[in-house]
Amino acid sequence: MESGFSLAQSFGRYFDVCLAVSEEQKAQVYGVRYRVYCLEFGYEPRECFPDEQESDQFDDRSLHCLITHKSTGRAAGCARLVLGAEQGQMPFEKFCPDTLDQALIGSLDLDRTRVCEISRLAVDGAFRRRTGESETPLGKQDSAEYSQREQRTFPLISVAAFLGATALTEVSGRGEVFAMMEPFLPRLLKRSGLFFQRAGKDVEYHGIRAPYFIRSKDALKTMNADLKELYDSIAVNIRQQYDQMP
Repeated sequence: MESGFSLAQSFGRYFDVCLAVSEEQKAQVYGVRYRVYCLEFGYEPRECFPDEQESDQFDDRSLHCLITHKSTGRAAGCARLVLGAEQGQMPFEKFCPDTLDQALIGSLDLDRTRVCEISRLAVDGAFRRRTGESETPLGKQDSAEYSQREQRTFPLISVAAFLGATALTEVSGRGEVFAMMEPFLPRLLKRSGLFFQRAGKDVEYHGIRAPYFIRSKDALKTMNADLKELYDSIAVNIRQQYDQMP
């Protein structure tokens, strides 16, 4: 990061993190997802989305986080929070039922009206820069279009998207959080003080992934100081926008 600046200050110089409320903002979210999930990695068939907007049945009961590059207005990343309900499955329940540790999930004694799933977290290819990390939607690629100072903040985009989704768990009262994650991500997050509980086996689902669980209140208690400052800066905006939703 830039000398003398915290993570929050460095990231905030170049990027905004917001709750995607308007149709235009949601279109930016779905556009990032199309470019990453359909064009780059082929996780979803591009022919199913002639409008170049990747969306599914869960989006209508989700809250969406959008990260925008300030100087260009480009959508840089996104994540969504799928809200649980008494009736209806979450994405991980629908697509990966056989991998779940049902005994563990049962022992959590969860209230489904407080359950959620963080999913569709992606960073647009224009904001990835490091050679050899283009095999994951959270990696980085070379880009000569941005200054070196800006590029040094690019690794924070995926982190900020996750933190934005975490802020959405708080404002929506959905503190019981599931996520299907690639094996490297829980290990990476552990270094930042975020301790996910594995809730099932590896499965092929948009790459090799496994279900994980965390309570947002625990995440906020153990998150390291730099990350917590970045989270707080994001959460202030998310809460204001959530409170203004119709």
